[in-house]
Amino acid sequence: MNTMDRNQVDLVDEKDRVLGSMEKLEAHEKGVLHRAFSIFVLNDKNEILMQQRADSKYHGGGLWTNTCCSHPQLDEELLKAAAERLKFEMGMEAQLKYAFSFLYKGEVENNLIEHELDHVILGYSNQNPQINPDEVKDFKWVSIESLDKDRKEHPEKYTIWFKECFDQVKEALKM
Repeated sequence: MNTMDRNQVDLVDEKDRVLGSMEKLEAHEKGVLHRAFSIFVLNDKNEILMQQRADSKYHGGGLWTNTCCSHPQLDEELLKAAAERLKFEMGMEAQLKYAFSFLYKGEVENNLIEHELDHVILGYSNQNPQINPDEVKDFKWVSIESLDKDRKEHPEKYTIWFKECFDQVKEALKM
C-alpha cells in the first residue's frame, strides 16, 4: 500500500487479533483500539532521533515524539510498514528490529482519543534525516539521559504515546 495512503487502521483486540478496519480519524474520534507502531532510531552515540510533529497534524501538532510513528495497513508486514514510513516522514533508512508492544488509551486535543496497541521498533542509523515538512516540523538527536530529564520536567512538550512507553524503551535498550 502507498505510504501516503494511511487513512484506514486495523481494529484489534488486546492480543493484536484483527477485528476489522475503520477510517483513522473515526477510530480516534470513537477511541477504538487499533494497531500502531512507534520507531525509535538511535545513533552510535546512543542518542535518540526525535521529531517535532508538523503543526498541521490533527493531534499532537508541534509536540516532540519518537523518530516516527504510524499505523500498518491490513496484511502489511510490520517492519516493512515501519521502514516505508520512516523513509516517507524522515527521508532516511535504518536497521529496524521489533522490541515490544504496549497498550494505552488517553484523550488528546480536538476531542480525540488515542487507543492503540503500539508496536515499538528500534532502529540504528548515523544518517541525518531529510524531513518531510508535511509531517515533521523539526528534529534533533538527544541523549537518553537528557531526554528523560526533559520529559519529566516538561511533559507537555511530548506526545502521549512517547510518555507512555519511554521507560520501557530505556529498559529494552539495556538488553
